[in-house]
Amino acid sequence: MSIYQKKQKWKWWLALCAMLIVLLSLWYSQQIVHKISSNEKEKVKLWAGAVQKRANLVKTTNELFTEIRNEERKKVELYAEATKEFSKNFVDLSFAIRVLQDNSTVPVIMTNNEGKIVSFRNLDSIKQKDTAYLSSQLAEMKMLYAPIESEYARGKKNYIYYKNSKIFYQIKLVFDSLIKSFISEVVINSASVPVLYTDSTQKNIIAYGNIDEQTIADTDKMQHILLNIKEQNPPIEIDLGDGIKNYIFYEESSTLKQLRYFPYIQLLIITLFLLIAYALFSTARNSEQNLVFVGMSKETAHQLGTPLSSLMAWIEYLKETTIDPSVVLEMNRDVDRLQTIADRFSKIGSQPTLTNENVHDILQHALDYLKKRSSKNTQFILENKEQEPIEALLCVPLFEWVIENICRNGIDAMDGKGKITVSLHKQQHKVYIDISDTGKGIAKNKLKTVFEPGYTTKQRGWGMGLSLCKRIIENYHNGKIFVKQSELNKGTTFRIILGV
Repeated sequence: MSIYQKKQKWKWWLALCAMLIVLLSLWYSQQIVHKISSNEKEKVKLWAGAVQKRANLVKTTNELFTEIRNEERKKVELYAEATKEFSKNFVDLSFAIRVLQDNSTVPVIMTNNEGKIVSFRNLDSIKQKDTAYLSSQLAEMKMLYAPIESEYARGKKNYIYYKNSKIFYQIKLVFDSLIKSFISEVVINSASVPVLYTDSTQKNIIAYGNIDEQTIADTDKMQHILLNIKEQNPPIEIDLGDGIKNYIFYEESSTLKQLRYFPYIQLLIITLFLLIAYALFSTARNSEQNLVFVGMSKETAHQLGTPLSSLMAWIEYLKETTIDPSVVLEMNRDVDRLQTIADRFSKIGSQPTLTNENVHDILQHALDYLKKRSSKNTQFILENKEQEPIEALLCVPLFEWVIENICRNGIDAMDGKGKITVSLHKQQHKVYIDISDTGKGIAKNKLKTVFEPGYTTKQRGWGMGLSLCKRIIENYHNGKIFVKQSELNKGTTFRIILGV
């Protein structure tokens, strides 16, 4: 198993472990959220039960309040009846006198047909002689209740006006205090959940709790929130008596909402942290690899320099001997070749100078060199689809090195028998070079790793050729190189893209 297969296997295992950790974390957090949500709902139910009991008390008090109001009305009606009996001059007036005396709480004023005050009872003993006070009291009574008519003779009537007693107002004050206390209990709840207390239309908000005031002030936004709350939980109906029904709406607390989404936010932050850490470590690793790569290249160029100088000196010596000149010429060509290789290695690690070159001529030169040093069973074809010369900014020694490396890999994949086709064309200010072979092909799961340092299918070799090609094309020429297509036992096509 190669290092890249091991790396791929470890990636899958790490991804599986990470996924398992994420799922367990989400499951556990959701369990906690569910538990808190259940506890919160139980609190709301207990609170709603207490609210309903308090509402029943309010309802009972309201019913008692209504009964007192009706009793006071009856008391005034008896007062009117007693007054009527006095006017008839009955002999036995004890009952009428007792009724008049028993009304010691309800303030009443009696007027005649002309609206003139005839008599009054249970008004302020100090102010009752003040005409303005009596007039103001009469006006107040007229606004509160309709008068009770008392006909004491044919065509002659008295009108009795009244208002609620002090006892009634004291009970009403207690009742209003009870209502306010009830509303406060509704909006201030132990569960700390957002609460809306509405009237019977479920639109007008009477009170609210744990909701921002600015949100309440925005009518449209508040109605939208109310609809959302309705969808979450059914409203609690509060019966206040006399057909009056209010409603309590509630939703999850902000703490529970935050806890519900916290695991996802946490995982997102952890993921971002890991991505940044991976990017930093990857950058550091690549920088380290580049330093090693450049160092090896420089050292190789340096090591080649010494024997090359010696070989050049020996060639000059051989030229002066009687050795066949053709042998010396071939040796000189090989030395030149070694000099080119040393020059290539020396350019790795420093930005080379790019010049505008004819791409077709460079490709032809590289293929001619390979033809002389390859098997006769290997066929080389250069296809140029353009009529005019194609030029691009290139560092010739490095670019030829890329072409030679890819072609040599193709020759090895074909075992020296097959066809190498180099196709050249230009499109939209881009130069496209396709290098195809008829070799063994590359498996699809290896297409992403062929350019990695150390990848090789050969028993010997460091696996640096394609990695070096990628560096030269992408780092030094601002181009792209990739496997365009590959099929097992049919061949592979590499594509190089250069800017014009």
